Amino acid sequence: MSDSNEQRPIIKKVIKVEGGGHHGGAWKVAYADFTTAMMAFFMLLWLLNVAPPETLMGLADYFSPTTAATSGTSGIEELNPPTEDGRGLNASPIVVISNPGTPQDNAGPSQGRDSGADADQQFEPGGNINDALAERIRAQEDNDFNVTQEELRIAIQASPTLVQHSDQVIMEITEDGMKIQLIDRDRRPMFQPGTATLFDFARELIAEIGEAVQSLPNRISVQGHTDSGSFRRPDGYNNWDLSSERANAARRVLDGSGVSSDRIFEVVGKASSDPLYPDTPGRSENRRITVLVLREAPVVPPGIASDR
Repeated sequence: MSDSNEQRPIIKKVIKVEGGGHHGGAWKVAYADFTTAMMAFFMLLWLLNVAPPETLMGLADYFSPTTAATSGTSGIEELNPPTEDGRGLNASPIVVISNPGTPQDNAGPSQGRDSGADADQQFEPGGNINDALAERIRAQEDNDFNVTQEELRIAIQASPTLVQHSDQVIMEITEDGMKIQLIDRDRRPMFQPGTATLFDFARELIAEIGEAVQSLPNRISVQGHTDSGSFRRPDGYNNWDLSSERANAARRVLDGSGVSSDRIFEVVGKASSDPLYPDTPGRSENRRITVLVLREAPVVPPGIASDR
């Protein structure tokens, strides 16, 4: 060695590794994510296809922004201008064609499908009906309503004509009773524009409702509704007249389908005062007919009432 203090040079060996692109695993992860996303997408499409219309409307309502309380649904479209049939808002009072008939004073729910309230009725002192009995009658009434709804749903699905309009029928059980609503859809109105003349499919739908509810003892309220479009004829005929005439047209179809006249509690025209979509009163769905099968209060036998 020539110089013990001289440092030897340091040689650094760098090995560069280049892997083939087809040997990497990242693409597998990406492909798996893509496959999972596509599966979820197609499952969503399938669920939307098989879900009933009322479920879809409720789902749309859940995701729709709203600034005011509604009656169970909220609008998602802008206010429509006056429609070609000219239905609209008017400040007149509600027009009512009323026929109280026989209010079933002596024919409570026990005369319909088995209400379970026969000879075992129990009453509290003073003539007031027992709360347990009232709850029992209400539960049976709810069961009757559910059975009627299912029968109507099956009848509509079995008809090649009516099944195409199943999305125009909304059924629900409320505190007031069983509510069945027939609504207009865009380009599928129930009545000829500006008149109380039913199209054939709407007449068939109302007739199916009449056949479904005729076995129930409950009284029935028939209500007509319009949208908020402006409508007034030179003779003063307006939405109040139109909605009441449409309700009465529906009542006539119910009568022809087997619903006795003493079952009709009232026929009411509400114009646009009670919209289905309060946030968008011009929507076509606000034009509708409501058939409300009323809950009946349990009847106290005359012998009990006279003992007070």
